[in-house]
Amino acid sequence: MNEDNLNMEIRRFLKKVGITSQRIIEKEIQKGYQAGLIKLNDEIDLQMNLEIKTLSQKNIISGKIKID
Repeated sequence: MNEDNLNMEIRRFLKKVGITSQRIIEKEIQKGYQAGLIKLNDEIDLQMNLEIKTLSQKNIISGKIKID
């Protein structure tokens, strides 16, 4: 297996995930803030589900965002 190629392919995928996820999170938080569902000093719980379908593997990545 070509480790350099694998690394580049993973980075390409993660870049796509990162950019898309950031846009979705920003949009949804803005909508929640405008609707009064989110206010300053709130913490937003996030969860990302990562599935490697070919290998039937599922992983959950959790975190929080503080709204200032």
